[in-house]
Amino acid sequence: MVRKKTDKPSGLVYSTESGTMCPGCNKQKQHCVCRKKQVIPKDGIVRLMRETKGRKGKGVTLINGVALDSTGLKKLAKSLKQKCGSGGSVKNGVIEIQGDHRKTLEKELSARGYKVKLAGG
Repeated sequence: MVRKKTDKPSGLVYSTESGTMCPGCNKQKQHCVCRKKQVIPKDGIVRLMRETKGRKGKGVTLINGVALDSTGLKKLAKSLKQKCGSGGSVKNGVIEIQGDHRKTLEKELSARGYKVKLAGG
């Protein structure tokens, strides 16, 4: 049996000098240039999405595009979680509410003056 040669670079993965390295670009993990970063649109529209990926089938409602700082996001997330009666968190500028509460959140955010769109599936 003949094995095909892969075009993947088999570079350095860890270095005692600089820590964890990216196998794609051979730079430090925090300075990696080959990984695509999620870009949240800043167009003034708050997007509500339901997602189950990476959560063992459990659904969460994601709220993207809220133009607030981290403390403002935490306060908004707390009040929205209380309104929905469920848990959640704030990660990377995205509010996560456990469960499918898109209709409730749409009404609440519209009442607070945000322009809301249901996005995703």
